[in-house]
Amino acid sequence: MEGPLSSVATAWLPDVDVLTDRLVTAVFTDHPAWTDYRNVPPDDLRDGCRRYLTRVLELLVGGTAGITDDDPVAGAIGRQRAEQGVPLEVMLRTFRLGGRVVWEALLERTGEVAPADLGAAATAMWTVVDGLSSALSTSYRRAEAEQLRRDDQRRHALLEEVVAGGTTGQRVADQLDLPLGGAYLVVVADLDPDGKAALPNPQTALGALGIRSVWHVRTETTVGLIPLDGHDPAFVLAKLRALARGRGAAARTDDGLAGVAAAHRLAVLALGTLPRRTAAVVEISDRYAEALLLRSPELRRRIVDDWLGPVLRLPPRERDVLLQTLTAWLEADRSAGVAADRLYCHRNTVLNRLHRASTLIGHPLTGRQAYVELSLALSALELPA
Repeated sequence: MEGPLSSVATAWLPDVDVLTDRLVTAVFTDHPAWTDYRNVPPDDLRDGCRRYLTRVLELLVGGTAGITDDDPVAGAIGRQRAEQGVPLEVMLRTFRLGGRVVWEALLERTGEVAPADLGAAATAMWTVVDGLSSALSTSYRRAEAEQLRRDDQRRHALLEEVVAGGTTGQRVADQLDLPLGGAYLVVVADLDPDGKAALPNPQTALGALGIRSVWHVRTETTVGLIPLDGHDPAFVLAKLRALARGRGAAARTDDGLAGVAAAHRLAVLALGTLPRRTAAVVEISDRYAEALLLRSPELRRRIVDDWLGPVLRLPPRERDVLLQTLTAWLEADRSAGVAADRLYCHRNTVLNRLHRASTLIGHPLTGRQAYVELSLALSALELPA
């Protein structure tokens, strides 16, 4: 800024503490309900006001061309206040008040000023305030974004610690805003390398129903922690099943956060029992047999070979008929008549097929052991390779 007001701005620089007092007073008297500097020590607030007012005067003396979005003073104040949790609106109001304090101070010492000079000075004054406010906003939002990223990283680290079985004390519960005790449903769902989720937007969908949940993205899966808080787990699972675009699995724990790691391991095991490209959400309690077989590949191969090996070596059409008949018979609680109705054939046809299978296998299809082992062998065939 050139002209008489430039020299007045220069003259005010040594007396910037006087202007600082005025600004600090204005901050707490001009609409105090808008002021939120609770986290800022008084000396820190005063120092920020002093640096800002000094910068305004320097720019008025040196010219508005020196204003950039990377202004060192406004930028530093923006970053500091963002870290202290001061709302951006409060800071912008303080900058405007500072501009008013400086303008009034300039007018005190100008005396008679031509209207044209006064108009140019006003334009320069508010150009400086607007420029510094823009620099403040840019710096504040950058710092806020960085802080959110750090908070997100810290939150993910805590969730990873919980899922991995690390410390799960009250501190962790408070930081995650989750109950330390109580029942949880732990959910694991596939996450493709391209980011496609088997359960899209589960937190939003459950939140709309008043069900709180926290979700954690891992390398190949998404993990959900759902405090049941009195909600029926069957109801929660039904809502998740409606979202399923891929594989998902769940396990319940009544041991609070301390039980999440064990429930997560069981949910992962249940997930592994589902073939790829399946769109379903299962619970570990529905997949006990498959989970046991998945944990022991050698046992899985042995039981399939002992009970179904000869059948599997038949021509495909005959093989499939016998496997279908054995499955229907077991699902019908070993009733040949009920199985026949389900297979749309005669009861004697079912009996003949069962005899054929028994002969090939070399085991009678009677007794509890045969029922259990044959059921396991058929379940093993449905597991992913």
